[in-house]
Amino acid sequence: PAFRRFQRGYYRVYLPALAADWLQGPYLYKLYQHYRFLEEQIAILYVCGFASSVLFGLVSSSLVDRLGRKKSCVLFSLTYSICCLAKLSRDYLVLAAGRILGGLSTALLFSAFEAWYVHEHVERYDFPTEWIAVTFSRAAFWNNVIAVGAGGAADFFTEWLGLGPVAPFMVSIPLLVLSGVFAVKNWDENYGKKRAFSKTCGDGLKRLLSDRRILLLGTIQALFESVVYIFIFLWTPVLDPHGAPLGIVFSGFMAASMLGSSLYRLAISKSYRLQPV
Repeated sequence: PAFRRFQRGYYRVYLPALAADWLQGPYLYKLYQHYRFLEEQIAILYVCGFASSVLFGLVSSSLVDRLGRKKSCVLFSLTYSICCLAKLSRDYLVLAAGRILGGLSTALLFSAFEAWYVHEHVERYDFPTEWIAVTFSRAAFWNNVIAVGAGGAADFFTEWLGLGPVAPFMVSIPLLVLSGVFAVKNWDENYGKKRAFSKTCGDGLKRLLSDRRILLLGTIQALFESVVYIFIFLWTPVLDPHGAPLGIVFSGFMAASMLGSSLYRLAISKSYRLQPV
């Protein structure tokens, strides 16, 4: 029961944050198009977000360890809410600033929450380390379910209620506030080891260059992510002229991703024993 309570406390903060993130996926390009920006201008806004996520991703671990994991999760809620509010503006620089904040928020989302959980699980509660995988596996399942539902919800607010492409971003804000409030009220603060940023990056680069397998894996991952980012940018302008319901299409993409993950787990299970090369 104690572990279940601890898990629920983590999910109450983490899952609303994921829902807020997924809600913003289907109608981002459509929103910029609605504001009459050219494709080249929209591309620059996307690059601002992607580059910001990469740059902040380099320092996010050090930042989270020094600032505190709980404070970092609350900071995520604040910065992502401001990012959503920036979508109300038609000013290009305001939108670019919002994308930069979105990149920071993404870096925090994929570092602070899990770091907080692992520390609490091991250091404060002393639960078996094998149970960490159970929590993250369930979080991954609900992440997929939320992603599928977010597409339908975004379509409902945008198309069915006729609130326009800015609606999903406004709906995300209460979820972000909820996540931040639950973190403030229910979570204890924890910190990581303070490491020099230059030493952290230097050690990582040294390990990358010294092991050919890690270098190849990183190269493959980078190429795959590049294709994904190109797809993220292009799918809306390709399908939207044909009247495709963007939220429902997005749900379809997420359902296909969920199916792929399930098939992979099945393929490497004891029943089939398929292993990566």
